[in-house]
Amino acid sequence: MVRILPPLENGDHLGATEFLRRFEAMHEVKKAELVQGIVFMAAPVRLDFHATPDGLIQTWLGTYSAYRAGTTHATNLTVRLGPDDVMQPDAVLILDPAHGGKTSIDGSGYLAGPPELVVEVAASSVSRDAREKLVSYRRAGVREYVLWRVIDEVIEWFTLEEDEYRPLAVVDGRIESRIFPGLVLNVPAALAGDRAIVLETLSSVR
Repeated sequence: MVRILPPLENGDHLGATEFLRRFEAMHEVKKAELVQGIVFMAAPVRLDFHATPDGLIQTWLGTYSAYRAGTTHATNLTVRLGPDDVMQPDAVLILDPAHGGKTSIDGSGYLAGPPELVVEVAASSVSRDAREKLVSYRRAGVREYVLWRVIDEVIEWFTLEEDEYRPLAVVDGRIESRIFPGLVLNVPAALAGDRAIVLETLSSVR
């Protein structure tokens, strides 16, 4: 007898395997996440509060990766972090395994393991991104986590030290990765939506 899978619903309590089974069966669902065993479905995406800053982040990371061997930039992909956490971050930057990266591709084609850097652009989801998801990324060993709190006009960049996330300092308006040499974000320019300055700052340290 063929098992009929129930659809995913906000607030469902599931394990990673069952979550992915139901997610794959719902072809109309574009984004859903499992955060500490609880299902969260995507909200509608607004231009100013998500799509535009997200586009800036993708341009920034994509440009960096294009000039840095051994790095891969990806957007909006499913990442299996553990038995209770299946994330779909806005952007990741990973080191290839030959360069010390910790991720792999599982049998279903999903990324498994902690990316070296995760970026979330958060408006309506900011509370979850700043609390539960931050905890899940930390526990999984994501070494750097960038959280852009769009409504608050704040960009926070955390680095993993002794199993805790600590904020990286903003120096002259810039934050620089400790893992990826030359990955620098011009924070005022990013908040202003000035992609040209963001990329000029990035290229000046390549």
